[in-house]
Amino acid sequence: MTANHVHEEPRILAKGVQPQAGHGRQSVSPVWMPAEQYAETVLKATAFACLLFTDEHDNPLQLRAVYSRTHPWQLVGGTMDPGERPWETALRECREETGIVFEGPTKLLASIFGQPGKEWPYATIGFVFEGGRLTSDQIRSVVLDPAEHDDARVLPLPEWQPLMPRRDFARLEAVMEARRTGTAAFFDSWDWEDQ
Repeated sequence: MTANHVHEEPRILAKGVQPQAGHGRQSVSPVWMPAEQYAETVLKATAFACLLFTDEHDNPLQLRAVYSRTHPWQLVGGTMDPGERPWETALRECREETGIVFEGPTKLLASIFGQPGKEWPYATIGFVFEGGRLTSDQIRSVVLDPAEHDDARVLPLPEWQPLMPRRDFARLEAVMEARRTGTAAFFDSWDWEDQ
């Protein structure tokens, strides 16, 4: 017994716009479409992962980026590479940006979301993990990559406010509160239009 097998492209059930017969209107209803076509309709996003380090008095460590005037002070971390998981990104970026080899444990402090805007055309999704407390010697031994950062500072939280855009400081506050309470934060207003 033989069968003819026709190779079908993978298809996904999605909501699509369909013309309604005789009414000149359109309706939104489930339709099957090729996976590649469906992929063009979904949210596009970049993702980042970072670690929150503090000194022994719970003052956050941040690095000053040489490549961003709009977001000068940042936690240790960066954009995910293809094939990486968020935790892997945080560890890699930590080694690259500070020379610190951090191994864990893995503890999520916050997830971040921002809508796209004029400055960046994609949504942003981020993960902030607990990095722990560093001694004064560990902070002094941070080795920066001058192509990325030119300063590393540890300051009490209120002293960061005048150095950062409003939304960046609000994100830092949320992360610090998550650490203080032990309850992970969901910070969903890190939008690119909100500078």
